[in-house]
Amino acid sequence: MSALDIFNDDAFSLRELTAAINETSYVPGRISSQGLFQERGITTTTVQIEKKGDTLSLVPSMPRGSVGKVAARSKSQLIPFNVVHLPQTDSILADEVQNAREFGSDSQLKGVQTLVNEQFGVMRRNIDVTIEYQRIGAIKGSIMDADGTTELLNLYTAFGVSQQTHNMKLTTGSTKVRVEAIKAKRLVEDALGGAMYTGLRAYCGKTFFENLISHADVEKAYERWLDGEALRNDPRAGFPFAGIIWEEYRGNVSGIDFVADGEAYLVPEGVPDMFITRFAPADYMETVNTIGLPYYAMQERMAKDKGVELEAQSNPLNLNCRPRAVIKLTES
Repeated sequence: MSALDIFNDDAFSLRELTAAINETSYVPGRISSQGLFQERGITTTTVQIEKKGDTLSLVPSMPRGSVGKVAARSKSQLIPFNVVHLPQTDSILADEVQNAREFGSDSQLKGVQTLVNEQFGVMRRNIDVTIEYQRIGAIKGSIMDADGTTELLNLYTAFGVSQQTHNMKLTTGSTKVRVEAIKAKRLVEDALGGAMYTGLRAYCGKTFFENLISHADVEKAYERWLDGEALRNDPRAGFPFAGIIWEEYRGNVSGIDFVADGEAYLVPEGVPDMFITRFAPADYMETVNTIGLPYYAMQERMAKDKGVELEAQSNPLNLNCRPRAVIKLTES
């Protein structure tokens, strides 16, 4: 009997492998851990966003042949966005399975499952980092591919709006930083219109953050608060100033920082349907027209039964539906 007959077990079906990879311990990035993006599965590979002026709203997907959403009487525009396909492959050779069977302490199946789960765990972490990278790209308005140079989607171009920027003048000693922060907050509020937010957070590059916390105006504000405790501790995880939580964002891909050193991005939190992640179904026959999951896992036998090929994939779309409400801050 072939050493790989074990993979005919139900434990290695698309359903069970997908369930396993979705249950794998998750080590999120900063954006993902804060729950800024609202996640949901969809049955299609396209999401349509309705734009009416500068006001954007989600259009729910409907079964084919059903009555769609009633359009507003004022001029509006439906903008389609395609999900991003993120496949990743690996393999398990027959010899690896044999070694796992010899070493297994409980059963041959458990030994092989451990090997499969380890490889899927690595593949999932790679997908997680990619989704985090695309989410910070959505915040910035430009979603880049893994090479850090190829642009997958420019939200400002797609929505026909321009980016708002504000110079915080942190390299000037006489700057009233609190006043500049309030000016930036007004830009957010003007862009949101009647939409409410629950808080504001600025994701800062390294030098921007250093110039912020070392600025005399900021230090003066904290020197008497709790006897200057904030000045003695490491504030990179976030500290409040002028009604904004400021934090240094750490992340790098292909030698390119997720947030450039001298920049920051001021983000409103708690705005309904502003930051969204939609997961489309995998490109397998079994998943056609089903509600998409964050991760999928599949295995297929190699030629001449030499082993099995593993595939993990995700099909996300990360969007900022109000790109003008995120303000790019510069230090000088």
